[in-house]
Order: sequence, then C-alpha cells, then structure tokens
Amino acid sequence: MPATPAPIRVGIGGWTFEPWRGTFYPDKLPQKRELEYAAAALTAIEINGTYYSTFKPASFAGWAAAAPEGFVYTVKGSRFVTNRKVLAEAGESIARFCGQGLTELGDKLGPIFWQFMATKKFDAEDFGAFLKLLPAAQDGVKLRHAVQVRHDSFQTPEFVALCRAAGVGIVFADSPQYPAIADVSGDFVYARLEAGEDDNPFCYPEADLPHWVEAARTWAAGGQPEGLPTFAAEPAPVQPRETFVFFIHGGKVRAPAGAQAFLRRLG
Repeated sequence: MPATPAPIRVGIGGWTFEPWRGTFYPDKLPQKRELEYAAAALTAIEINGTYYSTFKPASFAGWAAAAPEGFVYTVKGSRFVTNRKVLAEAGESIARFCGQGLTELGDKLGPIFWQFMATKKFDAEDFGAFLKLLPAAQDGVKLRHAVQVRHDSFQTPEFVALCRAAGVGIVFADSPQYPAIADVSGDFVYARLEAGEDDNPFCYPEADLPHWVEAARTWAAGGQPEGLPTFAAEPAPVQPRETFVFFIHGGKVRAPAGAQAFLRRLG
C-alpha cells in the first residue's frame, strides 16, 4: 500500500507589507491583526526579519499564538552567519541565532533557511565545515535546516552529497536570476517560486500553477518531479517529505494571491 503523502505547506515571505493592505488584507484591518489574518489564509510563512536582527523569545511566542493549529513558520537565518568569507568560523553566530528563542514557536517551527549571496562560490571543505556546525536541536527541540545557494558552482554532485550526509535540505528556487538545484537532500522539501510578476493576478501565469502543484504533490509523496535540474549521482530515497512552497518575488504584491490560488488547486 503506498505511503500517505506528507503535508504540503504554502505561503509567503513575511506578513508586513504596505501594498498588501487593500489587496490581500481587507480595508481597515488593524495592522496588529495582519499576521493573524495571513496565518488563517495560508499554511506557512517565511519569517524574514530574523535575517537582519534578533528577536526576543516573547516575539516568537506571540507569533506562535497568532497562528492556527497546523500552521508552520520557517525562519530565515542571520546574515551574520551566511555573509562571511569563511563559513567554518560561523559557529558562535549560529549558536547566538538558534538560542534567541525561536523554539518558542513550538510545533509551529519549521526549517531554518540559510540564504547565501550570489557571489558565494562552492568550496567543498568550507561548506562542509559549515554544515557540521548546524545544530540538530535547541532547548530539546529538533531543528531542521535548509540552504539556498545562488552561484552556478554549487550545481555539482559533491554539493548534493555534502547536504545529504548532513541531512540538510537544498532550497529549490524557480528564479529568473539564480541557478536551480532540485535534488532532494533532507527529510523535507523547500521550494521558493521566485519568478512571479505583479502584472499576473496570481503572481505566476495561471496556466503554470498546475505544474507547480503537481511538483509539490510529487515531492510530498516521496518522488522527484520530472523536468527539474538535478545533479546527484543517485536519486534520493523514495519517502514522503513535508513540502514547503513559498511565493517570493521582487514586487511581492501578488505573492499572497499566488499562494492562495495554489492552495485552492491543492484542494
């Protein structure tokens, strides 16, 4: 009997964005209720503010309380970790980031998402050392990690092998600017749909959405979607994987509409 597919969680990056007021958020909705509204309309949100600064445990606890049962936040890792020449020296910054109180999200804590600059090239020794610094747990709570690399030099079997050995997910990005790596490397899948445009009512052309919905279903069931670029010597083991899909694009205005249209098609 086939295994039951894992959950598919769909959302946007952040929740505070003035142009969403009157487009995504209803007119006259108090700003303090915007997160509550977004969390009810979607099933995941990528917390981006943590890239720039740290927050108090009470902030994470408040975000957890604002979201319904089953909702999941992913947390963007600090720029002080990723934007450095020698990643192997990031241990202290990683510990500070993971210890700021993000475990207050409880069962709403999803993967930590580490994004690297487009100028960062693949150095197997240094990147491998970085992956070993990522903690498996914090305050007794399991941590999961994903990495988004944005230089062509990472499109190599060696990079995928390092991530698989560490159990770290590789972020797949459908991007007009950066390389795509669709190899599955962790026990979850993290996809960012970055090619949306504000002149498309649903962020992406409506005719393209079924393709991405089918890809998400394939990932959640444990498979590998056809037609996406992979670089590993061997495919990942077939097993259901929790799948995250985020609509993230330059203008941002249509991202919520894209996520909601995606969710409707999921059924």
